[in-house]
Amino acid sequence: MSITEQGNFGAAKRFRLVIREQGQAREMGGNEMSLAVGIVDNIMMQALETGTSDIHLQPERDQLRIRFRQDGVLCDNGQLPPEQASNVIARLKLAAGMRIDETREPQDGRIDMELDTRRLSARASCVPSLNGEKFVMRLLDPEAMKVNLDDLGMSDVVREQWKKLIQVPYGLILVTGPTGSGKTSTLYASLNLLDRKKRNIVTVEDPIEYEFDDNIAQVQVTEKMAFPRVMRAFLRQDPDVMMVGEMRDPESLHIGIQAGLTGHLVLSTLHTNNAIESVGRMVDMDAEPYLISGVLVGILAQRLVRRNCPKCAEPFPYSREELEELGVGASDMPGAKLLKGKGCAECRGSGFKGRVGVFELIVGDRPLKQAIHNGAGYPELLAVARQQGFQTMQEDGKLKVLAGATTPEEVMKAVSTQAVE
Repeated sequence: MSITEQGNFGAAKRFRLVIREQGQAREMGGNEMSLAVGIVDNIMMQALETGTSDIHLQPERDQLRIRFRQDGVLCDNGQLPPEQASNVIARLKLAAGMRIDETREPQDGRIDMELDTRRLSARASCVPSLNGEKFVMRLLDPEAMKVNLDDLGMSDVVREQWKKLIQVPYGLILVTGPTGSGKTSTLYASLNLLDRKKRNIVTVEDPIEYEFDDNIAQVQVTEKMAFPRVMRAFLRQDPDVMMVGEMRDPESLHIGIQAGLTGHLVLSTLHTNNAIESVGRMVDMDAEPYLISGVLVGILAQRLVRRNCPKCAEPFPYSREELEELGVGASDMPGAKLLKGKGCAECRGSGFKGRVGVFELIVGDRPLKQAIHNGAGYPELLAVARQQGFQTMQEDGKLKVLAGATTPEEVMKAVSTQAVE
């Protein structure tokens, strides 16, 4: 059934767009039987019911192409003729609080919605392009963010180490990786393990993807309230734990390091290729090595790889080249369970359903702190980390392939920056 053929009409509407004005929430108006209203409702319903993370509405010369990102991969989901496209984009811009008469400047906004009894939102971005306005929505589902740390895919060793690290009273803990690698999910799952009743926990985020039920103050970053300004304000509010959505600039990093050195636990994210590179990245952001060594508790790097569909996964004879590229040798083969999904209705023919993380963790123990203090480079830091029992993301991915959780291609695609080295 195409997007334009589905219905969401009648008294018991399943999907509703919600407008918030002056603290009051109301259902967004519009003629229920109009084509644009129906199309928008059904794009959103399809996306929410299929586990889509992003919706892309991309204008082309003679159509508006609709694409959904599912399990990290974009796939086509239909198209609209230009005469319908303009009304659909206008409705979405209204829902996101954007100006519908502004078509030459990029705009950002937030869309609130309800599906059955679920309350959800989307971060929206509209950018003028050659053939019209491109509209992209990142769906934010509170239910999807209720992640248990045990379900992320960490090895037993890494998980136990991580649980110990987040219970320290003060210092800096970082989660690194590119956009869409699950860093925020890891931080939320970590905050859920902390004692919220006896500790003052605060977060500054862009955007707020999940609203905690109690005892955590969350602040949304805006143009006037950037990360450094909110962090400074929070430090005057007696925090025990501060989660910072991202260390984007030297000022944020400097405040985070000072907070960690003065008795606060700071959890944040950084965009680097792997855990060890994060030390050099902080130095590039004007942090002094002696301060980094004094404050660092641990750095976790992660990627997400697609998980083999449990319904259709079957033994698969991977080539020797594929396995050797991943680092699988003859000694790894006894007991190995090499699987690949052949595609079924459950996984929409892709062979994959859901995603699992691959991780690497370095711990700020005394030898590592000393090496950082002395200005050690990547090879020296790697050697020190190996003494802790450090495993790279590629090595973690290899174990997941041998256990049948994913494929060699998925792991190599996710950790390709390490493979190049």
